[in-house]
Amino acid sequence: MSDHYNAVRVRISGRVQGVGFRMWTRGEASRLGVTGWVRNEADGSVAALVAGSDSAISTMIERLRSGPAGASVSGVETEAVRLEQMPAEFRITG
Repeated sequence: MSDHYNAVRVRISGRVQGVGFRMWTRGEASRLGVTGWVRNEADGSVAALVAGSDSAISTMIERLRSGPAGASVSGVETEAVRLEQMPAEFRITG
């Protein structure tokens, strides 16, 4: 039986591209000790995978609801996922 890790897929909408959202997200993830990734989507949203403890994931989601200075978040959708392997770091992709 393999271990499972807690993770959440997140889609952030609003004015979230062109405002440093991905770099800010990576910094917040580093401070909270979560791993995963963040990327811009073609529809103008930002997508992320956040993996770690339940409390760190919850805190990260709350921070994503505000975003960095210059961002205007209008929506945050989350979907819990189970991972077979924990990502080693938090990175910007795409």
